[in-house]
Amino acid sequence: MLGGVSIWQLLIVLAILVLIFGTKKLKNLGSDLGSAVKGFKEAVNKEEDENDKQTQSKVIESEVKKDDKSA
Repeated sequence: MLGGVSIWQLLIVLAILVLIFGTKKLKNLGSDLGSAVKGFKEAVNKEEDENDKQTQSKVIESEVKKDDKSA
């Protein structure tokens, strides 16, 4: 396995990271990363909601225009 990473290699890397940075910094880094991902998801969902509202308003406007023409 030339490109494979075993569990032992991951544990060694994790141990080195803990020794270099300490558990407190790694915990802060993890929580910051989690907050960033959460904010990104909220922004994407908000943008999708706005796009859905715009699409719905365009559909309603086109239906109103069709009704006006037929009347």
